[in-house]
Amino acid sequence: MAYGYPPPPGHRSQQTLQLPPDYRAAGPPTHDDRTWALSAYLGQFILGVFAPGIVYLIKGRSPFVRRHAAQGLNLGLTAIGAWLVGGLLSLIALKLLWIPAIFSLVSLAFLIKAAMAANQGDWYRMPTFMAWPLVK
Repeated sequence: MAYGYPPPPGHRSQQTLQLPPDYRAAGPPTHDDRTWALSAYLGQFILGVFAPGIVYLIKGRSPFVRRHAAQGLNLGLTAIGAWLVGGLLSLIALKLLWIPAIFSLVSLAFLIKAAMAANQGDWYRMPTFMAWPLVK
């Protein structure tokens, strides 16, 4: 990219990604890091919120894996919270049960997007409304 020309379509600068300060010291993620980060997301289909917690505890020394495992854990905890609140609201009016159902569909889309980013070695950041930053 030459100076003065606009970036190509799809280009993401480091400023927009909001990379953690230790990503340069860690270097590019290895194949093993990408596999563990991917398993933090895909493991939620089998183990639920426990999968990213296990990945966070086992391979949390890598900044790349720690970031993706924390996001997966935050997404799972947010989904549990949404279902608890939605369940309580549905006691008042059964029509409000669609709120956690729609949240689950949206979180599934973000889960797949984050898993694809982790597999490609990207430092993806989920929106805060989907994954409350409870674990860092």
